[in-house]
Amino acid sequence: MPTLDFVIENMHCSGCVRSVMQAINTVPGTHAEEVRVGAARVSTEADPAQIEEALRNAGYPAHVLL
Repeated sequence: MPTLDFVIENMHCSGCVRSVMQAINTVPGTHAEEVRVGAARVSTEADPAQIEEALRNAGYPAHVLL
């Protein structure tokens, strides 16, 4: 399962981190390995666009860090 790093906007506190983890984990085939303010590391078999969409819908725009 590849691991991707995402840069996530609007994460400012531990409550945000919890919300981001919940959003990521709603996408089948994903697991949030590490989430910290401003960034997340995610193991995924899903299309990264699905994770970005889930995060955007939760209020946290994000993109894969290349």
